[in-house]
Amino acid sequence: MAWMIARVSLAAGVGLIMSHAAPAAPFFFSTGDPDGRIAAASRPDSGGAFEIESADDFVLTATTRLDSATFTGLVPTGSSLANVAVEIYRVFPNDSDVGRTSGPPTFSTPQVPTRVNSPSDVAFDSRDGAGGTLSFTTGILSPTFTAVNSVQPGGIHPKPGQTTGGNGPVTGQEVEFGVTFTTPLTLDAGHYFFIPQVALDTGDFLWLSAAKPIVPSGTPFPPGFTDLQSWTRDAFLDPDWLRIGTDIIGPPPTGGSAPTFNAAFSLSGETVPEPGSLALLVLGIAGLGFMRRRRGA
Repeated sequence: MAWMIARVSLAAGVGLIMSHAAPAAPFFFSTGDPDGRIAAASRPDSGGAFEIESADDFVLTATTRLDSATFTGLVPTGSSLANVAVEIYRVFPNDSDVGRTSGPPTFSTPQVPTRVNSPSDVAFDSRDGAGGTLSFTTGILSPTFTAVNSVQPGGIHPKPGQTTGGNGPVTGQEVEFGVTFTTPLTLDAGHYFFIPQVALDTGDFLWLSAAKPIVPSGTPFPPGFTDLQSWTRDAFLDPDWLRIGTDIIGPPPTGGSAPTFNAAFSLSGETVPEPGSLALLVLGIAGLGFMRRRRGA
């Protein structure tokens, strides 16, 4: 009878814990609206075009399921959308061959001045419209939008020629892409880079910058984390990365510091309740039930 009581108590305790488990909390992050300072190419390897990846960072303070995203860029008038892909990278040295770098403090390589705070060598996770793991929509925000500078295909060079000043002004349709992850991205707490890639039938998608530091209506980074600048690479620089502002654009001719950029995007989802604490509580109730059975023996 005592064992039966313990089993009933355990079942009731588990049910009580499950009914009072911390609920998932909404997650939202945004870098804010495009500021028109720069536009950087980002496209998959398709149709004979070499791959270009442009990246900007975000932080998760808890395990989070990402369900959707938006990003904004320039699209040539008259072009048609072929595919959208999203990649998630962790921050170097995760998922990277540190041995091919110079080591601390710069972790430079023969191609780039530093890998500190860059995306890792290889992607951590990804979703692709062609593969059915994401769906996408588009909306034209403005029929004509000009960025005062750009990094376009052919504008990414290894050191010592990395600082080109950029490819100059570029104009196109300002388009917001809405992405739904039909296979959601579940990521542990940590610091990540978000990389959207767009394949067009003609011309190239150029991801627009957002203010750095982030301003309203953007989302501030949580305390203890630094908002890193945007990075980029093409298939010829891979696995290395260059900072769009510090390395490629460089300081102004009149002197001073090189500009730094964010990129215009947002992420939405919800946090995932931690199972560890729940398991400990269940084990604790099981222990109490065992003790009750022993006392009744």
